[in-house]
Amino acid sequence: MTEDYNERELEDALVANVTKFLVELGTGFAYMGRQYRLQVGEKEIFIDLLFYNTRIHAYCCVELKTGSFQASYLGQLGLYVTAVNHKLKTDHDNPTIGLLICKDKDNIEAQYSLEAYNLPLGISQYELSELIPNEIKSSLPSIEQIELTLEQLSENIE
Repeated sequence: MTEDYNERELEDALVANVTKFLVELGTGFAYMGRQYRLQVGEKEIFIDLLFYNTRIHAYCCVELKTGSFQASYLGQLGLYVTAVNHKLKTDHDNPTIGLLICKDKDNIEAQYSLEAYNLPLGISQYELSELIPNEIKSSLPSIEQIELTLEQLSENIE
């Protein structure tokens, strides 16, 4: 992933390591798709990652954000959860769960934001270093090495 990675790159990294990600989510999760398309009124929405848990019989919408937590992200996730409840969930399924994964969060702000919703939503933060497989990590240059190379290149251009 690049230094200024975007949500698509984060999503690509998670999908590339989907087995590891499923293990981290817990037992019973089945991968349903990425950028899962649903028609909501006149608009299309795209859920970053959609899973189904076979043990608790519930869908799980995952929304990925590369920045810090913002309360407005829960509105977007709430739309996805509600849409899945209306469009995909059957009478045999439990209510859909929403998981917002952000770069970081203020726990008090997240708690207060979650208390405003009656939907089963959660917020988690990720560590970029955990997304890069160990066999690749050792072959990647450090940030210091990249900065040094860029400095040398800029000196050569002058």
